[in-house]
Amino acid sequence: MKIYKELGWFFKEQKRSYIIGISLLFMITLLQLVPPKILGMTVDAVTKDTLTKNQLWVWMGILLGAAIVAYIGRYFWRMMIFGSDNKLQRKLRLRLFEHLSKMSPFFFQRYRTGDLMAHATNDISAIQQVAGFGVLTLCDSILTGSTVIATMAITIDWRLTLIALLPMPLMVWGSSVLGRKLHDRFHSAQAEFSKLNDKTQESLSGIKVTKTFGQENEDIADFKRQTEEVVGVNVKVAKLDAMFDPMISIIVGVSFVLSLGFGSKFVMEGSLTIGQVIAFTNYLFLLIWPMLAFGFLFNVIQRGNASYDRLNTLLNEPEDVQDLSGAIHELPHGDIAFEVDAFTYPDEKSPVLKDIVFTLKAGGTLGIVGRTGSGKTTLLKLLMREYDDYEGTIKFHGEKIQRYTVRGLREAIGYVPQDQFLFSTTVRENIRFGNPQISQEDVEQIAEMVSVHEDITEFTDGYDTVVGERGVSLSGGQKQRLAIARALIMNPELLILDDALSAVDAKTEEKILHNLKENRADKTTIISAHRLSSVEHADLVIVIDKGMIAERGTHAELMALDGWYAEMFHNQQLEEFIESGGDTNGAE
Repeated sequence: MKIYKELGWFFKEQKRSYIIGISLLFMITLLQLVPPKILGMTVDAVTKDTLTKNQLWVWMGILLGAAIVAYIGRYFWRMMIFGSDNKLQRKLRLRLFEHLSKMSPFFFQRYRTGDLMAHATNDISAIQQVAGFGVLTLCDSILTGSTVIATMAITIDWRLTLIALLPMPLMVWGSSVLGRKLHDRFHSAQAEFSKLNDKTQESLSGIKVTKTFGQENEDIADFKRQTEEVVGVNVKVAKLDAMFDPMISIIVGVSFVLSLGFGSKFVMEGSLTIGQVIAFTNYLFLLIWPMLAFGFLFNVIQRGNASYDRLNTLLNEPEDVQDLSGAIHELPHGDIAFEVDAFTYPDEKSPVLKDIVFTLKAGGTLGIVGRTGSGKTTLLKLLMREYDDYEGTIKFHGEKIQRYTVRGLREAIGYVPQDQFLFSTTVRENIRFGNPQISQEDVEQIAEMVSVHEDITEFTDGYDTVVGERGVSLSGGQKQRLAIARALIMNPELLILDDALSAVDAKTEEKILHNLKENRADKTTIISAHRLSSVEHADLVIVIDKGMIAERGTHAELMALDGWYAEMFHNQQLEEFIESGGDTNGAE
């Protein structure tokens, strides 16, 4: 019953609904005691030949009235109890979603998307069952069981009642043993379902790659294997689950045999009437549901316990990046001073960044270049406070970035990552994601700035075109330009382009950079790129190599150094010259 203690906060919130629901359950339980009693009295009256017509009509009226009241009561207790368990589902899903939205990228490296989705669906549904069906079975089994047993003992015969209850301890013991095993197996079943969920999500997201490599059959075979594993563990759960009903049926059968045997003996002795034995038997029928409910209760509780443990594991994961006490809740602006001695990812031993020191003046442009894996994106992640555990300081407008609230800092930054994510909605809604109230005129102005307006007008529905999941219907260059427009729509103090122009041609890139320079003259920009033409105009360019600054300066200064930057620039110019067919005008 640990889970009921864990969910105590919710039952306190919804105590009115649960009190009404349980009260109605108790009323219905009392009404259920009426029919067996009237049946027994009728049989005795017939046996003694004392039954009158008026008496029969009265008893029939009582039975009909009890049935109508029970019908109405059942409707309202369902509204109260099952209505409340849906509120629990909503609260838990919202709590989980809010928690996940605060977690760092490292958290999402350790937990797969499909696994998180399984927690938000299957696990929460299992917990919901505890607050709905679980409460019903718990209260109904206690209320019905206790009132029926008390009625049997008081109104018929206490000796026969004790005899009928002799097998009950076996049911309690058996349910306890099966319940513990069910908890472990259901935990395994939920884990396997999480794996299958993750496999499904990954396969659908990567369907283009799978088809390109012709691996459909292999992917199907892998999916089949995982579904067989899920079925296997769920069959083990079902085997245990299936043992509850037969166990209860056997125990109930033994109770009936004992009741009929000893009931007949008491009738022969004259201490009971036939009508009383019939009434007792009918009361015993009423005990079948509480016994079954007791078995269902163990099942629901063990499933709920397993799922609640899994959900708590997620909810107890600490936030890696949190607001400090008294943090400044305002958008920073001004110079950016970077002085990071060392940064190591949580799951690694060697530093990824070392001795990164530079200052970017407000309104200036910083270019970051270097080989793949040199640490360029990591540097940007530290600036956006995706990680806080590093040696050194990063200051924005003279304040450590930790002094700002996470929300305040990030609202000042427009970030365009390497892997652009577009939502499955219209082009317009994707662009104004950060500012839904912005006008269509402003949306088009931003789209023209990043040279995507003409592309959009050629779409079938223009700005109302639905781009599909992750922008599947768009080219790489279109996705990049829409992502840049989405960042610019917020007019951020700091714009970060993390290799965000790699999929556009050189002429379009030049036009976009020119527009950004004209329209963001008083704003700060950081451009991380592999194509060095993207950073030619930058006020400062740093070359990152193995997590350290290998070269720094303006484009002209770095060319004069004749180091890695100059070599790469010449190589890229030569590639462009060759691609243009040797046209010297095109290479200039």
